[in-house]
Amino acid sequence: MKKAFFLFFVAIFSGFAQNTTNTVSLNVKITNRFSDTITISSGRAFKQKVGINNKGEFQTTFEASKDGGLYRLNDGNEGTTMFLKNGYDLNLTLDTKDFDETIVYKGKGANENNYLAQKALSDEKFEMDLEALFDADGATFKDALAKKKANDLNMIDGKGLDETLVTMLRPSFEQEEKFLLDYYNQKVAAKKMEGIVSLSFDYENHKGGKTKLEDLRGKYVYIDVWATWCGPCLAEIPHLKKVEEKYHGKNIEFVSISVDTDKDHEKWKKMVVSKELGGIQLFADKNWNSDFIKAFGINSIPRFLLIGPDGKVVKADAARPSSSQLIELLDSLLK
Repeated sequence: MKKAFFLFFVAIFSGFAQNTTNTVSLNVKITNRFSDTITISSGRAFKQKVGINNKGEFQTTFEASKDGGLYRLNDGNEGTTMFLKNGYDLNLTLDTKDFDETIVYKGKGANENNYLAQKALSDEKFEMDLEALFDADGATFKDALAKKKANDLNMIDGKGLDETLVTMLRPSFEQEEKFLLDYYNQKVAAKKMEGIVSLSFDYENHKGGKTKLEDLRGKYVYIDVWATWCGPCLAEIPHLKKVEEKYHGKNIEFVSISVDTDKDHEKWKKMVVSKELGGIQLFADKNWNSDFIKAFGINSIPRFLLIGPDGKVVKADAARPSSSQLIELLDSLLK
């Protein structure tokens, strides 16, 4: 769930059009910078790379959105969301040791951008509480969502923020609430599957023939449901390789099931080779409509499952390879 709010934010606002007249000016000082280059971007419409001097400073001026739009400033893997419009003249300071906590804007446009920095901190705090909330009953979870939305509205009402930003934000709070409720319902449904015998599969194996779940009985089976076009899926591959290496020779099999459509079958075969994917590489028989995929209610990827040696579901929504929670779980099972 980490960074879920950022990903949601990008999905909501990436479609806003750009009107380029005049300029926006940014003066930035970064203490303990991660890299020598900063990237400023706005979806696919705009991307600029700026070098940083050895004092951690840089200045840039560029044409931005006339009416205002969301941009992303990234230093390595860390980043922050900004609201920029032509005529803004901003000074930004931050320390990467406490990236979000140290962001301070001054100048024209500071009010809007300090708000976004505070919202990021508020969202991060809520994310830290989410795991516990996923174990709560539905009424408690809905109450927490309602309180969050009320807090979000309180942060923008009567604060003098740019009307374009406010207009963009208001509907996002409703959509964010729905997004989190859907995610909660998915977690609840997955929890109910734990301890029951998993539905089987009988899928094409990249190495030839077919593989059934029963073929792996007697071992734990960690399943990665993915597709060649899925960016977040591909981002997990390096982490999955490390997990596979760590537990090599242990009582566990790593299975990747592609839900690509038939037209991408060759693309799947080539990607398995080009990316040197390990484990058991399978191709689902009916992509999203495959019985095994539907049995687990999988409607978004990547999705990870853990099946026990007895064929029963250990986790129907297991931690990702990039999560330390997966290592903790496997360490406890593969003693």
